[in-house]
Amino acid sequence: MKIDLNDIAYWMDGIRNEDNHMRYHMLESFWHGQLKSKIWLCETLANVEHTISNRIVIFGGWYGVLATMIFNSDVGAKHITSVDIDPACKDIAVNMNKAYAMNGKFNAVTEDMCNYEYTEDPHIVINTSCEHITQQQYDAWLEKVPGDAWIVVQSNNFASHKEHINCVDSLKDFRWNSKISKEFYSGTLELPEYDRYMIIGRK
Repeated sequence: MKIDLNDIAYWMDGIRNEDNHMRYHMLESFWHGQLKSKIWLCETLANVEHTISNRIVIFGGWYGVLATMIFNSDVGAKHITSVDIDPACKDIAVNMNKAYAMNGKFNAVTEDMCNYEYTEDPHIVINTSCEHITQQQYDAWLEKVPGDAWIVVQSNNFASHKEHINCVDSLKDFRWNSKISKEFYSGTLELPEYDRYMIIGRK
């Protein structure tokens, strides 16, 4: 997929404006596996739901890279809200999506995904951080997702990563844990160090 040069410039500005410690963490969102997983999501989701009226909420939105990529994809987005529990992410995500924030198409929120209150029903809800939360937290998050929203979830089998507390061993296990009954798509992305799993559907 292609990314607008202005968006790349905002990415670089966002990284350059942080201290060395934060820069390292921000660059993690551009690792090969991270980008491949995001491209996979954007391209697959575009085959499911394509309309410029899409309101999207991304949980575990991190530094906003996925949001930028969705804006550049064929998914179509009227507005994206990026939710992350880490307060350091909010301002960075806004800066990384500066063009969209200035146009009222992007905002970032600091919140525990389990406590997030929807101000309006989204068309699409995305959670690519399932390996970072317990099953109990995931269930609490899923319970609050509006019933008619498309749901996109990702996880992996990269259990050796110190921040991964709820990995799965296979796509079959992830399908069981995800509790998405109306499944439209499920698949595996094989990466050099681990496999990434994705499910798209409705509750």
